[in-house]
Amino acid sequence: MKRILLIVGGGIAAYKACELIRLCRRAGMDVTCVLTEGGAQFVTPMTLAALSENPVHTTLWDLKNEAEMGHIQLSREADLVVVAPATADLLARMAAGIANDLATTLLLATDKPVLAAPAMNVRMWGHTATRRNVATLRGDGVTVLEPDEGPMACGEYGPGRLPEPAAILEAIEAALTPNRRLAGRHILVTAGPTHEPIDPVRYIANRSSGKQGFAIAAACAEMGARVTLVSGPVTLPTPAGVDRVNVETARQMADAVAAALPADAAVMVAAVADWHVEAAGQKLKKGAGAPALSLVPNPDILADLGASPNRPRLLIGFAAETERVLDHATAKRIAKRADWIVANDVSGDVMGGETNSVHLVTETGVESWPHAPKAVVARRLAQRIADAL
Repeated sequence: MKRILLIVGGGIAAYKACELIRLCRRAGMDVTCVLTEGGAQFVTPMTLAALSENPVHTTLWDLKNEAEMGHIQLSREADLVVVAPATADLLARMAAGIANDLATTLLLATDKPVLAAPAMNVRMWGHTATRRNVATLRGDGVTVLEPDEGPMACGEYGPGRLPEPAAILEAIEAALTPNRRLAGRHILVTAGPTHEPIDPVRYIANRSSGKQGFAIAAACAEMGARVTLVSGPVTLPTPAGVDRVNVETARQMADAVAAALPADAAVMVAAVADWHVEAAGQKLKKGAGAPALSLVPNPDILADLGASPNRPRLLIGFAAETERVLDHATAKRIAKRADWIVANDVSGDVMGGETNSVHLVTETGVESWPHAPKAVVARRLAQRIADAL
């Protein structure tokens, strides 16, 4: 029997924890609850105890339990720690490693997988601090689900609703039976922009955030692959279990990709600058007039891999387009000798955004995937890579 440690955070969505407990019990799981001080404003320990048929833990200062280091025991006995609802405050404390109550102390003490289901106001979910905390937690290996979108108790509408208990149960079952289909495989991923210096303080670049490439690297690592991530200049945390190589220019990225071979699959997500200039040794002064920049082609990393005798068994490129997306992606797949091209329209807020809508272009046709969080797109692509290998 799988054992779940359920941390119920403070928020109106705490009432859904009752249904989640019922579903987990029906699925044959043992559930032990930790109720935070905020959570106790919405549901009672008696309710959770009756549904789980286990004692409910509420404080770090239980003399009997803590004499036996009860929070350590709680954190180690579970097969999976689930935080639902995970409020903005609870996510922030998790990301910072704060341990000032029973819930955060056992989260810091656990060596087991952690899954968090966020629930909060739409503006809180979209706040820079929350997005940073979620990125940190995902980089640390915590599975943070995307909240649902819809009307909220505060009267606003948007992303921030706790996922429905059935969806959380599905994520719990997936976390308890990890997919290791890429074990023994080496996956090479490039991500982010490249910066091509003009002088010591200026450069040519693009709007790539690296989020989609980092999500793909994380998804492949979660499936057991050895992942080498060659990243341009971004501030994203390195996904758990991923070997990261930082580069700045396209030429450096080409060298790092070559050094990482051989690989079973290469996923070229990076938005590599097509040209560079011969950089000036000193800062160019405005008073001298607009400089004449002579652009020189950069290495075509995808095409070079396609023609290489050391070509990965599966070669995947990305095509960021603003018009005629499928036409350009189809032509690119053939010209670069790639097996697949993942194409997307970046005329909106995709670069730097949290979601993506892509088309998978292969020799046999086109699959259009629905608009989804980049982590979902990444897991879908990782599954397809496992199928192909």
